[in-house]
Amino acid sequence: MAEREAERIVLGFDPGSQVTGYGVVEAGRKPKLRDVGVVRPKRGEPLESRLRTIYERALELIDQHSPDVVAVEDPFVGKSAASALVLGQARGVLLLAAAIREVPVVSYSPRSIKAAVVGRGSASKEQVQFMVQALLGLRKPPEPLDASDALAVALCHVSKGAAVVSSGSRDTVDVAKLVKNPVDLEAVQKWKQGKRGRK
Repeated sequence: MAEREAERIVLGFDPGSQVTGYGVVEAGRKPKLRDVGVVRPKRGEPLESRLRTIYERALELIDQHSPDVVAVEDPFVGKSAASALVLGQARGVLLLAAAIREVPVVSYSPRSIKAAVVGRGSASKEQVQFMVQALLGLRKPPEPLDASDALAVALCHVSKGAAVVSSGSRDTVDVAKLVKNPVDLEAVQKWKQGKRGRK
């Protein structure tokens, strides 16, 4: 447990060959945002050049924030196996950057990340974005969605300290309960009521 408590700074990545989101969260009673953004390699560059850009930026972020752990989303094999392969290569250079800087790495499936942040593994990206905003007490939702997804990866790992979230399981934790600010709580409740009303 002492080792978990020592993990204060979490750097989350949402890998992509065109856009890679990143988010840095400081764990605590209420998680705090330290940094968020995206890495956008130049359009039209060959894959190897884009991977180099992602790798070098990942090294810069690790050096800047000195994270205790790097959390990375696993690629989702959807309609295109070729797309999943490219995502896997982008993920690979992130793992390499962490290994070069000797930072521990954890991986989470898209479903487990959504379940940890929203309470449902089938949540939309917009719902994830809303909950990230509420959990971090942000005035505006983090944009673009690649950035909010990266913060969700980091928050997923932070939530592991309070409860276990099983990938693809219906027995998931409602991380919204971790929200303490009354204004945030009200916003979350309104969002939940709206979600139930759309069923």
